[in-house]
Amino acid sequence: MTRESIFSSRDFRLFYFGQATSYIGDGLRTIALPLLVFKLTGSALSLGLTFSLEWFSFGVFSLVGGSLADRLNRKRLMIWCDVVRSSIILGFALGYRSGWLTIPILYCGIVLHTACGAIFNGGQASSIPYVLGKARATRAVAALIGTESAVNTAVPPIGGAIFGLAGPFPALLVNAVTYIASIFSLSVIRDLGPETTSGFPRAHHVASDIAVGFRFLFADKAMRIVTFASFMANFFGSLGFTAYVPFIKRDLGGNDLSVGIVFGALGAGTVLGAYLVSRVHTTFGTNMVIGYLWSFLQLGLIWTHSVTVAAIILGLLSIAAGWNVSATLGWRMRIIPEETVGRVFGAARLLVLCGTLPGALLGGVLADAYGARTAIAVCGIGISLVIVWLVSSRTVREESR
Repeated sequence: MTRESIFSSRDFRLFYFGQATSYIGDGLRTIALPLLVFKLTGSALSLGLTFSLEWFSFGVFSLVGGSLADRLNRKRLMIWCDVVRSSIILGFALGYRSGWLTIPILYCGIVLHTACGAIFNGGQASSIPYVLGKARATRAVAALIGTESAVNTAVPPIGGAIFGLAGPFPALLVNAVTYIASIFSLSVIRDLGPETTSGFPRAHHVASDIAVGFRFLFADKAMRIVTFASFMANFFGSLGFTAYVPFIKRDLGGNDLSVGIVFGALGAGTVLGAYLVSRVHTTFGTNMVIGYLWSFLQLGLIWTHSVTVAAIILGLLSIAAGWNVSATLGWRMRIIPEETVGRVFGAARLLVLCGTLPGALLGGVLADAYGARTAIAVCGIGISLVIVWLVSSRTVREESR
């Protein structure tokens, strides 16, 4: 029997168009902001603080995002998130051009921008099963992740070249404009749910919603193990990720374009990983074992002295990232009751992303004090230990829901 295409849904086509367009701007911003921070400070620790603020804020506000997505009109909620995000990035662009943009202003803007992104994603996670049904949710997630990663393959090298020639202003301006495409697409979608709304939640409602998410998360043994493994993988992964820019520029002698090429390789691998996992028919447990075993390649970065080799290794590593993220998100959507999807996703995101705050800061400290290669070595060894522990778990290996 032929499976119905995810693009047979008018609402999903519109949603996909808006997100695909905004991914272009996000790809430019993703390379422009780290390069801007490193240019202004020359510090890996400042980069680590930038990444940790972004990732940790995303986790914290995901809790609120899940609660809001389950109680408010998701369409209006997501539109307002895009309005705020567009305004912040436009402010960054104008502030840089006018000369008043500072690191503290950047940090505050990043937190607010990330908060809106987390709330937006809470609505997105809940909207996909509502629009397409749970049976097609994994394919939709894989399509969105694959498209985002495809854009992140092509755009970062372009962004790195533009940064070297004209600074961050063009990239930030384009990012602000592309959010308008998302706003337009969302405005013409008929409905993204939920079936019934209960209004803006009070503080005790949010606390109750958060508790519901955590109760479901901790009651399921497989989800507990996978969440903890993701926490540790994010801790060590963000430790290494923070060191990539100084590693490329200081240790390997690269330039802004080199950084863009390496970030593009990360996107390319994620595309392939998301594509492959959407085409295989193995169990979730098998998918996790395959994805994590592939991550042993992280150790290869320790010895490389070539930007090209580093880009190849990171591209291969990101295959595992795209594979694992797509498989995990689709699995969660299948086993979580539809009425609590947003809340459980919010709880999972917070626990998983809590690892990024200490990881990114430690990576910055290690890179500044002992060199970026040391930080990458610690990352590789730590990821290897996580792999050994996860693969040894019978609960994960036999998970087939």
